Amino acid sequence: MVLQPNSGPIRSSSYLPVEPDTVLWGRLPCAGDAPVLSVDPGAEVTFDTVSHEGILEDQGRDPLAFFARHGVDGDGVLADAITLAASAIERDAELDGPHVVSRPVRVEGARRGDLLAVHVVEALPRVPYGVISNRHGRGALPGEYPLDGRTVSVFTRLDETGSRALLPLVDDAPPTVSFPIAPFLGIMGVATAEPERPHSVPPGAFGGNIDINLLTVGSTLYLPVQVDGALAYVGDPHFAQGDGEVALTALEASLRATVRFEVIAHEDALAHFGELAGPLVETAEHLVPTGLDPDLDVAVANCVRNAIALLGARYGMAPHLAYAYLSAATDIDISQVVDRVKGAHARIRKADFGG
Repeated sequence: MVLQPNSGPIRSSSYLPVEPDTVLWGRLPCAGDAPVLSVDPGAEVTFDTVSHEGILEDQGRDPLAFFARHGVDGDGVLADAITLAASAIERDAELDGPHVVSRPVRVEGARRGDLLAVHVVEALPRVPYGVISNRHGRGALPGEYPLDGRTVSVFTRLDETGSRALLPLVDDAPPTVSFPIAPFLGIMGVATAEPERPHSVPPGAFGGNIDINLLTVGSTLYLPVQVDGALAYVGDPHFAQGDGEVALTALEASLRATVRFEVIAHEDALAHFGELAGPLVETAEHLVPTGLDPDLDVAVANCVRNAIALLGARYGMAPHLAYAYLSAATDIDISQVVDRVKGAHARIRKADFGG
């Protein structure tokens, strides 16, 4: 099933389709951006998202032609992707990022210093295929891949159940490798207080391109609000991603995602989480503090510091005992190493502290 704009299941009455005037391409919202939608705390918003794969200049900026080469007929290509690629939307291919990101949603009552909780309610694949790319000498092995120095875009279909992605062992062979999909949004964030829109690639305290694959349905992302109204946004849809995202991209594929916004007042946020320096993820099983820095060693150190502070605020755990606990019981994962600012995240089991 292909979820074209305004068709198929749309969970929320607040629905934001992808149109040239409802998205940014390659930049993230900042304080000066006007919201395209305003909602009260507790409201759900359904966003259509479009993957950048298949619409970029190095792929021809023509999704009909790009996906036709992989056997997708015209009805199987998203109409909003076609419109966006053909539009004159502002984007500098040399200076801006690749990501298509929603223009901001104002959450009434959110104030600087509060936390915005973004609850992931639903993530529906809009198409039964996606793309994994390695380009521009980027990734974990720059200078080694791509082998010929050009963009390598690996087209990937879903199986008949829609739950697993398929790959061949060599080019032009039948797909014999399959792996489960776990759809999530690589970009969820709040506007920065700066007057200029930030580049869409590096993440920060505001969230953005954090690429944490735990942010599937049922998870929550907590973000320190930078400007009144929060000015929240989403983008960079994925079907699946391994920790590290080593080739440069995940399995990039368009989603229809519904999130619910909640505002946590500064005093309540301090009591529950401490002073958050950046994004915090919560799943049914884990608290997931993060660390960010261009240097991966520093990102890991920041993650550990944030984890110690979280355990102290949430459970009253002494720092030296929290440090010992993290060493013995908590995995520190690499979120990604390809987004200029590298990311690490810790998976703290809530059950270890009684739930």
